[in-house]
Amino acid sequence: GGHLLQSAQSSRAEPASFVDILEERRRGSDISHALRAFSPPPGCGAPPPSPSALNKMVLESQHLRYVVAAESGKPQARVREEAAALLDEMSQNLQVTFIRLLGFALSKIFTRLFRRIQVNEDGLARLQQATQEHPVILMPNHRSYVDFLVLSYIMFTYDLSIPVIAAGIPLMGMSLIGEIFRRSGAFFIRRAIGSDKLYWAVLSEYVRTIVRTGFAPVEFYVEGLRSRTLKSLTPKMGMMHMVLEPFLKGEVYDLSLVPVSISYDRVLEESLLAHELLGVPKPRETTRGLLKARRVLEQDYGSMHVYFGNPVSVRELAKGRIGRGQYNLVPRDLPGRPSEESQAFASAAAHRVVRLQERGTVLSPWSLTALLVLQRPDGTRWDLLARDTLWLRGIALQLGARLDWPADLPDLEVMSSSMALHRSVVRCEEGCVWLVEEAGPEPVTQEEGVFRRASAVLMCASYRNQALHVFTRPAMVAVAMGTVPGHSQEDIYRHFCFLRDLFANEFVFVPGCGPQDFEEGCSGLQQCGAVSATDHELKPTEEERDTIVFLSAILEPFIETYQVTGDNCTLLYFSLRNCLSFFPSHFREIFPNSTRNPVTLRRDTEGYLPPTPTCCKLQCPNIYFRQSHCRIHPGSCSPTPLCGPQVATSSPI
Repeated sequence: GGHLLQSAQSSRAEPASFVDILEERRRGSDISHALRAFSPPPGCGAPPPSPSALNKMVLESQHLRYVVAAESGKPQARVREEAAALLDEMSQNLQVTFIRLLGFALSKIFTRLFRRIQVNEDGLARLQQATQEHPVILMPNHRSYVDFLVLSYIMFTYDLSIPVIAAGIPLMGMSLIGEIFRRSGAFFIRRAIGSDKLYWAVLSEYVRTIVRTGFAPVEFYVEGLRSRTLKSLTPKMGMMHMVLEPFLKGEVYDLSLVPVSISYDRVLEESLLAHELLGVPKPRETTRGLLKARRVLEQDYGSMHVYFGNPVSVRELAKGRIGRGQYNLVPRDLPGRPSEESQAFASAAAHRVVRLQERGTVLSPWSLTALLVLQRPDGTRWDLLARDTLWLRGIALQLGARLDWPADLPDLEVMSSSMALHRSVVRCEEGCVWLVEEAGPEPVTQEEGVFRRASAVLMCASYRNQALHVFTRPAMVAVAMGTVPGHSQEDIYRHFCFLRDLFANEFVFVPGCGPQDFEEGCSGLQQCGAVSATDHELKPTEEERDTIVFLSAILEPFIETYQVTGDNCTLLYFSLRNCLSFFPSHFREIFPNSTRNPVTLRRDTEGYLPPTPTCCKLQCPNIYFRQSHCRIHPGSCSPTPLCGPQVATSSPI
């Protein structure tokens, strides 16, 4: 699995030349831009089929015939009608007229919302070349509703084929807007498919047909949903299996996966996302709600960066990892579940794409400042914050981060301008900087005050999260070094692997690439001068000990969260155990639908949580969680605590 992840040395961010596509829009005519000649070269040299022809290909496919024939208890004619209705519900109806209409509207909107939309033109040149050779899968990260709009706008601006976009079905229900999206290339997917075999068959065959023909790029979000924390999410594998299947079954020679990194100085939905994290129900997507939200046009959202990464050849990824000969033994169109081998391959490929998205992310100065602000929630002096932000900028650059830091402006002006963009979250007065509560009507109850304070903290944490991928691996090595009595690389690596398993759902790691992640973390610390390495030892340097302390503090909020969760699980375990021990006669009242014997259930729960603190199941013999502290197991290597004195008090979300 090593070649699925670039080595630590090659993970440094390559210089990218960005161009502001809004500059010309502010000088020129939006109508002329929308009505200009638009004739992108067809993907793979194949003329695009009409939407009705594409739907006919899907309905007449052998794969769908197998599924229709397998549906028992219903007449086949009725099943075919249901399949046709499902296809009408989901299918796109791309029309150039609506692309022009959307292009005109977005020119007006984007020039009001953003100062700049920066695009790397060399990435677009690589994308254009890739579309002529093999089917292309565009895989952007997902942070805002603006994401899919801006990608189509960029493709239209540069005369590239408009992508066919997988969108959530709630957008289809928006009056007028849903139809505009459909005619701009969106096809709609239900959020919960469950065990509906017919829907799954129609959707997978629709996607496979688009990929096979290659007439347009397929765009979908491998993370599944918008990240409400602005942190990368673990990939969802449904669409990934669908787009890879034509290659695995030999229906196409190769596929090009194009990671796209979309970075915002300020996200339009920042307040909405924080409220959702606090339990406020997500508002339903409606046209009326969109019109009521037009006040966002009066605010400044800074700049947006869109980085198109190098196309990743699926054929190259598959070499030595998966044998496609197994698919020659059965008919290609026969429905079936992916094999374990193909599932592992798809998972590794999806995780790699997310990692490439992270490496293409462009950080604003505020992302670095937010990381420091959250470690000083009661406020700090502006001069100290500015000094530490510059220090952190140096570390981030050494770790390979991409930063939007104008070289032609004084550093203090860059930082103060970036912070002013987030005046709803942070304030600087009389030389002091502190987080502010979310604005609202007065007076407020104690609960409302806590809610407003938490909302501001979560918004600040979201922008910190944009930068976490830069520091995660070096920070994990730094924390692991603090748990080892000596400096043995083998022991540090063992503790690193424990943390990697612990945070498997918190950060994105390519499966099977633990050694590469450890090497990347060690290399980053060496770049910062924080450690010196030999063949068998890894030692912190006295000169940069502050760097080790700071990196360890980045992970402390996450570790504390797992500690609290572990404590609560332990309490729940003992409560359940006592309940089953002392009140067996009331078992049926407590669990009326259970078919289990209370004695059997009590015995089976014994294995979940031990009655006394022992090692975590994640194969680290020296670390366990107890009483909100992360300690070394008694009688093990050393009493050195995993975490030093509390530095970070912020939420890990």
